[in-house]
Amino acid sequence: MTKVKIDPGICGLITSAEAHSDDQMTVEVTVKSGCDSIRAMMDALGTTFDAYEVCLKKPGEGIFFDYAKEHFPVHAACPVLSGIIKCMEAECRLALKKDVSITFED
Repeated sequence: MTKVKIDPGICGLITSAEAHSDDQMTVEVTVKSGCDSIRAMMDALGTTFDAYEVCLKKPGEGIFFDYAKEHFPVHAACPVLSGIIKCMEAECRLALKKDVSITFED
């Protein structure tokens, strides 16, 4: 099982994701979030996905981004979708586990 915690910044709406895959092709993901939009997305899309259909897309493409384009408020820089996808990607061995960050420098 692969787990991530995503702190999206100023909104403070922390999201956690847990992904599990037995075959590195089908992945089940559980997402808990303080964000109403993320919770609604997961309710609508479900919990089981084809890892290749989710993870091996161009940036901004795929089921999560398609949903967000139609239903999310305007906020292009939200890192939560990428965090959920990174969790699934690492669980299915499509990428190595390595922390990512965005750091503001003055």
